[in-house]
Amino acid sequence: MLLEAEDDREEQPALVPSLFPLIPPTLYFSTAKEKVELLPAEQRRQLKWKMSSVTPNVVKHTVGRSHFKTTKKSHDWLGCWGHHMKSPGFKTLGEHQKLNHFPGTFQIGRKDRLWRNLSKMQVRFGKQEFSFFPKTFILPQDIKLLRKAWEDSGSKQKWIIKPPASARGIGILVIHKWSQMPRKRPLLVQKYLHKPYLISGNKFDLRIYVYVTSYDPLRIYIFSDGLVRFASCKYSSSMKTLSNKFMHLTNYSVNKKNSEYQSNSDDKACQGHKWALKALWQFLGSKGVDTSLLWEKIKDIVIKTVIASEPYVNSLMKVNVRSSYSCHELFGFDIMLDENLKPWILEVNISPSLHSNTALDVAVKGQMIRDLLNLAGFRIPSRDDVATPCSSASSSTSSLCGGTRERSRSDLSADEKVKRAFYLTQRYADQDFLASVLDVLTPEDVRVLAETEDEFSRRGEFERIFPSPSSSRYLRFFECPRYVNILLDQWEQKYWNNKTKSIDLLRTLCQKGVHLGTCDPAHMVIHLINQKENKRNEAS
Repeated sequence: MLLEAEDDREEQPALVPSLFPLIPPTLYFSTAKEKVELLPAEQRRQLKWKMSSVTPNVVKHTVGRSHFKTTKKSHDWLGCWGHHMKSPGFKTLGEHQKLNHFPGTFQIGRKDRLWRNLSKMQVRFGKQEFSFFPKTFILPQDIKLLRKAWEDSGSKQKWIIKPPASARGIGILVIHKWSQMPRKRPLLVQKYLHKPYLISGNKFDLRIYVYVTSYDPLRIYIFSDGLVRFASCKYSSSMKTLSNKFMHLTNYSVNKKNSEYQSNSDDKACQGHKWALKALWQFLGSKGVDTSLLWEKIKDIVIKTVIASEPYVNSLMKVNVRSSYSCHELFGFDIMLDENLKPWILEVNISPSLHSNTALDVAVKGQMIRDLLNLAGFRIPSRDDVATPCSSASSSTSSLCGGTRERSRSDLSADEKVKRAFYLTQRYADQDFLASVLDVLTPEDVRVLAETEDEFSRRGEFERIFPSPSSSRYLRFFECPRYVNILLDQWEQKYWNNKTKSIDLLRTLCQKGVHLGTCDPAHMVIHLINQKENKRNEAS
């Protein structure tokens, strides 16, 4: 019976062709309702996934459906879902390998670093843009500032104490007296959001899945669904209840231990102590809440928080990672709504739990991981990348290999370096000037634009929130401007409403092989820049 049921599943091709000529295809990952065709044996031998003690079952099942063999020892694996490593560990990654982390993301993944970096952004850009996190102090260094804030806040305040690098609610306390402050250091002390939005009297938070495929250019996606985790005791603001973790903490790992905890297996139902995010939107919508506006506010928090980590990640990528292809990362953003439905960020998880204990977890996380792996764009490596060569016996099998290798930054031509410097060093760049970045597209421009459009076409239920047609307002938050962010921002502004035109243009350029390098003067900017400089000089 099982075999018959399997045969009923629709078979999908193993490879997703690029939208553009002369760009290799990517591997296809399916849901449990589909099966994936077998590749020729020679290519199938390269489908190795490195197992780790933290690889979740939902990942194992998804890569298994695409015929990956799991391995613990081999060095020629294509994908790994593992622990975060110290930055120098990334030097061991081959250009054909993909790990689910970037170096340096602990700058938002550790609670103390997250608050330090967001506080720096708040000082630089003001509270109007960065007021989505509670007042926070890191001990022991902030002890005097905390004491002053404590005294200024009066006697009815509540503070939440968190170890800076813990998870699953371990070590978290809510206190209201200075004498209750733990003596153990280091600590994170935060103003407690004592007026949360309640549903049926219970406090809850949102787990939002955010996926970053690249830091330079920065490309951020947010999954359309997520989880809503409820505290399993009705909320009370009484000081006498502060020790009740089932009332004040929303972590599933804490609340599942409560005998009152009610599970929920239905991703459409508003019942029990865990809901799907889409069910929450329906519930709030029925109460007259503008959920679209709320979602926009959450996206704003996500973009600004990821940008806070950007300078650290890019500087470590430069030193430790051979190819930007090798890194991608899923983040779990924990967001809480206050009584006015204002979203606040609580923390960012760089290894969000993917355990799927119920049908609801499977429905949300299974779809999310499948879409994420398709977005990731895994390629079968070329013979140059690994010891096991791709066969060139026939055109059909050789086309399966990643024959067009990604150009590294050091491959940039002198002309491309001049163009980048020109657009990054203008002191007063208005929109007309920035729009001219698209006038002459260099080989690297075409490669990045084609890669970005290909990736976007594989997004599934993810939504790309950066770059977007309205993301130019975020460019000022970057510690230093990046040329490729400017390029993509202008591309989105120009072509967002006419994707067909943009894809046709890139198809024509890729057909000519421009993305692989060219000496065609039509794709060189030096003459254009000289003209612009002459015009500027004449005008002044």
